[in-house]
Amino acid sequence: MILVLGGTAEARELAVLLQDAGLEFCSSLAGRVARPRLPVGRVRVGGFGGVEGLRDHLRAAEVRAVVDATHPFASGISANAAAACSEADVPLLRLERPGWSAAPGADRWHWVSGHDEAASTSAELGRRPFLTIGRQSLGRFTGPLATHEALVRVVDPPEVALPPRWRVVLNRGPYSVEDERRVFAEHAADVLVTKDSGGSFTWPKMAVADELGVPVVVVRRPGATRGVARVDTADAASEWVRALT
Repeated sequence: MILVLGGTAEARELAVLLQDAGLEFCSSLAGRVARPRLPVGRVRVGGFGGVEGLRDHLRAAEVRAVVDATHPFASGISANAAAACSEADVPLLRLERPGWSAAPGADRWHWVSGHDEAASTSAELGRRPFLTIGRQSLGRFTGPLATHEALVRVVDPPEVALPPRWRVVLNRGPYSVEDERRVFAEHAADVLVTKDSGGSFTWPKMAVADELGVPVVVVRRPGATRGVARVDTADAASEWVRALT
């Protein structure tokens, strides 16, 4: 059994490759999104109960290898996977798409180390921020941007109370350049706040911000887990799995 810690486009792509190769695998989703995009094959939803729970699952399910293909900012899950795999003596691979640090215009962005810094920086740069940082971090912005007219785009409704001048748009994407031009124009967005998620799926908003000369605040990725092999494509992850079987 191969365990894929998923929830990303790369994880879904890997599931297709593993299925095509005839390998037994299970994709695990954290369950933080109400209606997630499901990969092919067997799927489980929900947490494991920390390092101990994941370690016990690896042993009980006779997992032969784990591919951590979670979101680049799911650092807690990645840390738990590294610890559990070490304790259970199960090979672990990190599949993570490249970030945007080398992308066109990245040298002009305002790179910050966390959401608190992103909130304070964006508060100084504009009055009508466009927030695409996920609903779990919104509470860090409500204070610094309390009097701003923020546009929040999330997949599921926020779980925190938002300032009265904020507007929420529930949308999953993907988004085209034309879609993002419309959003920027309708909201008159004067600063974009996002995370270094990487990939092409949400890149159009970055391109439009650059096109319009709108400042961009980007939260850097958390540090990589030490001692874990890494690849940045589903093809490479599939090759790694097949080499073990």
